[in-house]
Amino acid sequence: MIVRNVEIMDTTLRDGEQTSGVSFSVSEKLTIAKLLLEELKVDRIEVASARVSEGELKAVKQITSWALENNHLHKIEVLTFVDGGKSIEWLLDSGAKVQNLLTKGSFNHLKYQLKKTPTEHFEDIKNTILLAAKNNIQTNVYLEDWSNGMRNSRDYVYQFLDFLTTQSIKRVLLPDTLGILTPTETFDFLKEIRLKYPELHIDFHGHNDYDLGVANVMEAVKAGVNGLHLTVNGMGERAGNAPMASVLAVIKDFLVDVNITTNEKSLHKISKLVETFSGFRIPVNKPIVGANVFTQTAGIHADGDNKNNLYFNDLLPERFGRKRKYALGKTSGKANIQKNLQDLGIRLNDDELKKVTQRIIELGDKKEVVSQEDLPYIISDVLDSDTIEKRVIVENYVLGHAKGMKPSTTLKLKVEGISYEAHAQGDGQFDAFMNALRKLYKTHSKREIPSLIDYAVRIPPGSHSDALCETIITWKKEKHEFTTRGLDSDQTVSAIKATEKMLNII
Repeated sequence: MIVRNVEIMDTTLRDGEQTSGVSFSVSEKLTIAKLLLEELKVDRIEVASARVSEGELKAVKQITSWALENNHLHKIEVLTFVDGGKSIEWLLDSGAKVQNLLTKGSFNHLKYQLKKTPTEHFEDIKNTILLAAKNNIQTNVYLEDWSNGMRNSRDYVYQFLDFLTTQSIKRVLLPDTLGILTPTETFDFLKEIRLKYPELHIDFHGHNDYDLGVANVMEAVKAGVNGLHLTVNGMGERAGNAPMASVLAVIKDFLVDVNITTNEKSLHKISKLVETFSGFRIPVNKPIVGANVFTQTAGIHADGDNKNNLYFNDLLPERFGRKRKYALGKTSGKANIQKNLQDLGIRLNDDELKKVTQRIIELGDKKEVVSQEDLPYIISDVLDSDTIEKRVIVENYVLGHAKGMKPSTTLKLKVEGISYEAHAQGDGQFDAFMNALRKLYKTHSKREIPSLIDYAVRIPPGSHSDALCETIITWKKEKHEFTTRGLDSDQTVSAIKATEKMLNII
């Protein structure tokens, strides 16, 4: 089997930055460029469009300065234009040595945008290429709207390619500019060109408007292209470009006669960095880099993983510098919980595991996913509750809190089968609850409510606003102090649960 190399060109810093609302700072561009070349190890990077802004020029200068010192300057590319040499001047000022010259790849673009004949356009391109060569700048040529050109003006495309074979250029870059191609068309068009021009270096630049970016790239490689243009997280105009992570995985796993030099383990790191710099959030279910894609939720999957990895595929998280997780929720079951307990070094007997599982199912009805960090709190709450005989039940309550009005609580309490109700106000919702409770006990019981002497709330480290809260309350009755805990995603409710335990203890 003959193995051929395919170049990976990342255009996150040029086409990716055309994502609506995204603009990288100079330092961010330099950081991303370093990671792309030295950690992800892509072959080339397209870092900017010429003549855009002073900030863009400053960023390219910093990238080329670093690249020159580290023998990467030949990998730095800039989008340029057929503009009488203005882009070449900009390129010389920036320090870049490779231009990706934007030209018209469909007759419609040529006719209605430039209003020129093919001969006129080709002459302008020739002059730009000669000027670049005179200034020691290498040229690659983009055929903008090439995919529509193949559909609607194929004779023009071949006239153009015939012309390019006579020019001193390194690569021809064929973009599906508007993301219109089907996988079949991608293969057929590129295979046809490959057979007609076997010596031409061809790059394919795919967009994702029909969500066919990865499929089209796969067909382009099968058709024999020499290079691919990709972006981190699939950033780019409209629906974005073909996403880096998915394409690299597809090539490695399905195209065994193709070699790429990229380092998969760096994909997650650079994906998160680009997400942070761009503010362009990664969907949690995005293949390879999404937060949930290596998380098993169904308990049957975790059980299968324990039994000869029945639910594994070739996309092992370790390939991409990640780790498999087992979600905790109402569908997780004992197998998921055991996986998380193993990670935490906690062992439970069968009876305890059953009770903890039931508690997680109950929580799952209110909070879709319980985190691994929640587990110690849940175990503490369940096992603590198990030691207390439940003779007092907080049946119902209504907590009221409105601006300009005192918080209030209406409480219904069942004590040994008999229900009691009371209403009270307080300085806060929990204070109003306690006042209603004291009113009930003063009216219907000889017992006194213990004094609350300490109240602490904690959530698992790294959690968010929907995290489980553990409320720990220390009570004092005469000279005796004792502590109860409550657990819930609502802070006041967790305090009420801790209070219910106290009522059962007394």
